[in-house]
Amino acid sequence: MLRNITEERLIKRANNKSFLERYQNVINQFKREMGENPDHLWWNQTHPAHSGKLIAYLSMEYGIHASLPIYSGGLGVLSGDHLKESSDLGVPIVAVGFLYQEGYFTQKISSARNGWQEEIYREYDFNDMPIEPVLDEETGKHLIIKINFKTEIDVLVAVWQVKVGRITLFLLDSNIEENVPWYRDLTDRLYGGNTELRLQQELILGFGAVRLFEKLGIKPSIYHLNEGHCSFSSIERIRQCMKKESLDFDQALHKIRNKTLFTTHTPVPAGHDVFPFWMIELYFKDIIEEIGSDVLFALGSYDFGQGAGHGFNMTCLGMRTSLMYNGVSQLHKTVTEKMFFPLFNELKKKYKENFYQLTHITNGTHVSSFVSGIIQELFQLVNEDWLKTHDDPLTWQNQMLDRYVITDYHIWEYHLRAKERMFNRLRERSRENLRQGSWDTTMIIVNGALLDPDVLTIGFARRFATYKRANLIFSDIQRLKRIVNDPYRPVQFIFSGKAHPADDSGKLLIQQIVNYAKNPELGYRIAFLENYDLVLAKMLLQGCDIWLNNPLRLNEASGTSGIKASMNFIPNFSILDGWWAEGFTGTNGWAINPENKQEPNREAQDWLDAKSFYDILENEIVPMYYDREPGAIPFKWVNVMRQALLTTLPKFSARRMVKDYANQLYVNLLEKEN
Repeated sequence: MLRNITEERLIKRANNKSFLERYQNVINQFKREMGENPDHLWWNQTHPAHSGKLIAYLSMEYGIHASLPIYSGGLGVLSGDHLKESSDLGVPIVAVGFLYQEGYFTQKISSARNGWQEEIYREYDFNDMPIEPVLDEETGKHLIIKINFKTEIDVLVAVWQVKVGRITLFLLDSNIEENVPWYRDLTDRLYGGNTELRLQQELILGFGAVRLFEKLGIKPSIYHLNEGHCSFSSIERIRQCMKKESLDFDQALHKIRNKTLFTTHTPVPAGHDVFPFWMIELYFKDIIEEIGSDVLFALGSYDFGQGAGHGFNMTCLGMRTSLMYNGVSQLHKTVTEKMFFPLFNELKKKYKENFYQLTHITNGTHVSSFVSGIIQELFQLVNEDWLKTHDDPLTWQNQMLDRYVITDYHIWEYHLRAKERMFNRLRERSRENLRQGSWDTTMIIVNGALLDPDVLTIGFARRFATYKRANLIFSDIQRLKRIVNDPYRPVQFIFSGKAHPADDSGKLLIQQIVNYAKNPELGYRIAFLENYDLVLAKMLLQGCDIWLNNPLRLNEASGTSGIKASMNFIPNFSILDGWWAEGFTGTNGWAINPENKQEPNREAQDWLDAKSFYDILENEIVPMYYDREPGAIPFKWVNVMRQALLTTLPKFSARRMVKDYANQLYVNLLEKEN
């Protein structure tokens, strides 16, 4: 940051008394938190018998901060929140991921191509990131890990680290001079390339993590694998057990299985990586020579049927080499049980008394990362220690949201400030892009320059996969025109999100919305914000009036963006899927198709859900929002806002989530004998 600031600006700030006071407050708070005695933290207070034990946490991506662009969406932000909250609670995690040279892509909406998404990749300067190299104690140079590939030439991976509070996150990087040229780009992009590149990346992550720990003398007591991307770590651990402890395959599998937790985040077959057996055979020749191809293939073999194909399934590898496994919401657990019913049946028969049923731990959000600063200031005035007990419902019911302490006026006033800030940033964003020549005047309109801060604003921002149905609100275009163009009670919509580079169907959805945003018949009440990231997400989650989510039901594993919105007093208007199926109370937001009526085909289901959306929006939401005198407070609406935060923040915080992982899963694994 300092390298990118002019000397003139730095000197000006260094002589600014209020800035220095704020700076010192931040530094002092950080020192207090990091200097706290570990014995006083939740983990050691609750589980003192496991003090000093380590939990290895593996994930393909981590959404920690915008300055570290090694994430694409929900899984990354969830992993980042898990590390942050583990740091806050003192849970002893050591994490491994990738340092992507080009990260996920920068999204550009092309005017020349009529609103089509274009992907721009640029190399990041690691000197601009909050990371540092891990040094080899023997040589004093950058630590390098060797990983065997199908050829005689090893892949060499440099190791970096970033401190996430008390947690160390190690990041693997193949883009180094010591590698042969065709290996240097293996860690360039997140979720890029073909099937073989995905296998190579997952092999680097799984094998690299285990060998890194071995090199550094780190001995995790248990492993937590997030998605099948990490499952090759189990094969490497089995191999090491067989080699170092002279165990046979079954003994080694038993040992590592008793110390492994697998979390699945994906409720659709297409989201689970499946590799052809010939490719597995090509990359695992050494292991096959030891245990045989039949034994190795059996670890990952699975057939979804219905045309999904048979192959080496990474989720099945993870589950067959784990003692415990969980989904990330109650509904997701049910979907996963049905999807992998034959697998769970197989495991139950094989392990009998040593078989654990699939469980669920609903995702949560790191509160201090996503609740707006102005709302946190309000809570701070009421209770200086609110953050320490924010997962306790009594903290909110008895004091924090008492109507006589935090009044309707407070909630509405603070929301209007956040909303005003959002629109100011949108205008500034447009002005800057127009000044730089990045956007033409059409794209300025598309990006929300004509939106009105006084109008009911509905936000929809997430990955543009087809099952998320970003275009559902356009099902009846004439009815939508009437809603957005109401002269007395108009409504406007803000969309944002990226489609996967290979997903033309998702890109088509974006193009359709961009063109609706240009359509004067919709009153320029539709906007699509380019290049969705953590910064833009926070702005929308804190500034919109309603958060919309309308996936095809049973296709959303959890959906944490709605949690973040509710934590900022923003009610949800969503399908009863993922977390919202557990979070909706009838008074804290609205449910689309609340009876969960099911139609026999996708087209009929879309129409049913769209009709429910229009009916509830027109007959309930819009009248309630505008039910006030000019300049007055909409009391009924504010009550929904109050309930949104009251029912969501303690129950769906990352603190509750990490405590659940610790109490229900980590401790059980730590106590399990090998």
